[in-house]
Amino acid sequence: MTERIERIVTAPPTRVWELWTTADGISKWWAPEGFRTDVTRLELQPGGELDYTMTAVGQQQVAFMEQNGMPLATESRKYFTEIAEPTRLAYRSVIDFVPDHEPYEQLTEITLEPVADGTRIVMDVEPLHDEVWTGRLLAGRANELDNLAALVSAE
Repeated sequence: MTERIERIVTAPPTRVWELWTTADGISKWWAPEGFRTDVTRLELQPGGELDYTMTAVGQQQVAFMEQNGMPLATESRKYFTEIAEPTRLAYRSVIDFVPDHEPYEQLTEITLEPVADGTRIVMDVEPLHDEVWTGRLLAGRANELDNLAALVSAE
């Protein structure tokens, strides 16, 4: 059963689409505070890859990562499963960072709908292997949407 996260952002669907599907756009909002996202591959087509590296750059985040024996940079990969500009985007994330767990894939589906104030974003998120990791995933996705909302409201 999927989990749903929704936000309304003050930008038209075409702008939200651009921020979600370009390397420059993703780098502006994808990472949580104190981290940077660098896109290394973006093939916007079904079966295409999105590869990126998220790096701790904030002093507190770097200290946390080092204190917990975690790398400062983590590479991630997603595979696009659906592209319907500018209303629908879906991708499978490679979950290969869970200790003592075999890698697997997780599906996220995004729908963008024009509304009076901008764009309604609906994100349907397939759960991970347990409640703790699913909670972490949902918190990360919610943070992404909060970052996106803040970015477009500041433009």
